[in-house]
Amino acid sequence: MKARLLLDNGMIFEGENFGAEGTALGEICFNTSMAGYQEILTDPSYAKQVVVMTYPEIGNYGINKDDFESSKISATGFIVKNYSENESHYKSYIKLKDYLKQQNVIGISNIDTRYLTTIIREAGAMNCAVTTEEITEELKTKLKNFSIDKNITIQVSRAAKETISPAPDKANGLHIAVIDCGIKKSIIDCFKNRGCELTIFPANIDSGEILNTKFDALLISNGPGDPQDAMAAIKTTKELIGKIPIYGICLGYQILCIALGGKTYKLKYGHRGGNHPVINKQTGKVFMTSQNHGYAADASTLPDNAIITYTNLNDGTLEGFSCKPLKIDAVQFHPEAAPGPNDAQIIFYGWIDEMLERKCNILNRFTKLFKRG
Repeated sequence: MKARLLLDNGMIFEGENFGAEGTALGEICFNTSMAGYQEILTDPSYAKQVVVMTYPEIGNYGINKDDFESSKISATGFIVKNYSENESHYKSYIKLKDYLKQQNVIGISNIDTRYLTTIIREAGAMNCAVTTEEITEELKTKLKNFSIDKNITIQVSRAAKETISPAPDKANGLHIAVIDCGIKKSIIDCFKNRGCELTIFPANIDSGEILNTKFDALLISNGPGDPQDAMAAIKTTKELIGKIPIYGICLGYQILCIALGGKTYKLKYGHRGGNHPVINKQTGKVFMTSQNHGYAADASTLPDNAIITYTNLNDGTLEGFSCKPLKIDAVQFHPEAAPGPNDAQIIFYGWIDEMLERKCNILNRFTKLFKRG
């Protein structure tokens, strides 16, 4: 069956359908990862986006039961050059095309993704329609009027709080609050596997509920959309700054920037892939990182007590900052990777060590006070 891609600039690409039938709208973006399409599709940060894979061979290892980042596909469409019908991997339990059909997501193959990516890079991010039907004037009008819902973080967040505990023999005594703006399973696993207990709250959680429990820190997660639209999370974050140590990843980093009085802006075509180099400004060490974001923080608008920790070696954009007086540390990239290199996972160790040191210092102070009393 034929399938078509209609760009907001009027260009039309025709290929073959290998997923669900119908029509879907979204913002088109490209990802340069060579593997990990399962993790990319199920990453909630891709909500309302149509993903173009620049690597030409997709589907060749099928879908397995271990690499889901959430319970469903968040992307609204998937575009590839060559779809591999015959997957070959011992973990595969379903073909990619059947998984897309199961999730009601349109896939289009036989598209010149190299040319399409060039268009996105030159023209910038734009909305698009993917369809297995004819392109009509009605569809063009729908596309012209399409915009991503401002409540997108609420839509991808869990509806009720959930507590996730480590194995008893690995527990380190830390209890972390998490604001779920579209958190990936891999981020949860990175903390859980290192002994942390996590209580995960919906994106519209009130600050009072977090303060009612003596958490060791707060983590604000990744997620989709314009960070300035995440009003509930921004409000909660502002109310918690200075009252609890706070860490942020991707959208969470951008929310922290805004909560501190800084500004964010939309990148021309975003950073998405597993090969983005960032440099640690304190040590000079370079990490290859996994990234997925369409917005960036403006370094010049951060408060004077904020320190720039990481920058992107490709375009110089801000990739991390800390504010030691307020116990804030945040990064734009994804330390957990999934997919991508594991260079930056050391950041999780640093955050956990900080939390343990604070906890130890507090216990020591209480012990001394108790002995004096």
